[in-house]
Amino acid sequence: MAGERHGAVQINETLRDDELRAILARLDSDKDKEVFGLVCKRWLHLQSTDRRRLCARAGPHMLRKIAARFTRIRELDLSQSVGRSFYPGITDVGMVAIGSSLSSLQSLDVSFCRKLTDKGLSAVAEGCRDLRSLYLTGCKSVTDALIRALSLNCQNLELLGLEGCTSITDSGLVVLVDGCRRVKHLDINKCINVGDSGVASVSKACSLSLKTLKLMDCYKLGDISILSVARFCINLETLVIGGCRGLSDESMKSLAAASNHNLRTLRMDWCSNLSDSTVKCILSQCKNLEVLDIGCCEEVTDAAFQGLSNEGKELVLKFLKVTSCPKITVAGISMLLELCKSLQYLDVRSCPLVTEAGCDEAGVQFPKWCKVNYDGRLIEPDVLV
Repeated sequence: MAGERHGAVQINETLRDDELRAILARLDSDKDKEVFGLVCKRWLHLQSTDRRRLCARAGPHMLRKIAARFTRIRELDLSQSVGRSFYPGITDVGMVAIGSSLSSLQSLDVSFCRKLTDKGLSAVAEGCRDLRSLYLTGCKSVTDALIRALSLNCQNLELLGLEGCTSITDSGLVVLVDGCRRVKHLDINKCINVGDSGVASVSKACSLSLKTLKLMDCYKLGDISILSVARFCINLETLVIGGCRGLSDESMKSLAAASNHNLRTLRMDWCSNLSDSTVKCILSQCKNLEVLDIGCCEEVTDAAFQGLSNEGKELVLKFLKVTSCPKITVAGISMLLELCKSLQYLDVRSCPLVTEAGCDEAGVQFPKWCKVNYDGRLIEPDVLV
């Protein structure tokens, strides 16, 4: 027996690191990969350095350890919840550690990490030059200085989420697209200091790549922004302009004509200057539109849906929100349904002339899979949030 033990094959002496990594790569579940790391320190090191994705809630000390251990990680989620955070939270110290250790990082989510400033995030931009996605929702201390660092160092950036970063200005967006011309998804919702010149610069510089543009509650925006998007962004699929009250029918009609094949999601709630002619133009020209939100567009009436059936084209619309549109009636909804055989969700909350009883009395025929939200008892689909 002793001789057998003496002659036994030692797996750590036999297999090279690349062979062990090949074994690790064949493990499908995260649980199995964690168990792999429990065998010995060598296997733990291989498992740690081979990990590509991590979600953590870590203070500065723990974040330094994470950066030292998971050196080849590509996706890191450190986001906090909107209403709650932990002590001491994510700070600039942790960002400096990430920037100095995680050169392979491609995606970073630090949404609602409110203690972060340009200093820490600029260190990430300088150290993680292959960064493709950066989520900064609710990071209100971020300024144009960070945008400059991204432009200089992260030319492969494709997704940038800046919702609620109120210190970002037009100057920052102009600088951004000097270096970052591959941006596909840009979220500047509630960036109240962004206006037409910033959006126009992005539209022109990222004309071929831009697919999603979110501008909700950017109060300074006017027709120049939309006309620029219509002219340059030929591949745009999603546009959010809710709360941009300075927009007119003229610019939106230009957008509809230019985006007639690609636009799939349009949110324009609270655009109070828009009329029936804009809605009709969008429905008739945007042939692949699947999601439309015209909530709180109080001037829209049934006339927006009249005459669409004469064009003989069935709409592919799946999600429609007309909340708080007091002039839309059951008759208007009936006209729309004649062409919307694929409708899955209709939101008519706070439409006094569209009630469940009224629809039943009029014999309105909804598609059998369509959910109608009359009073808020249904949860909104993610595509509308």
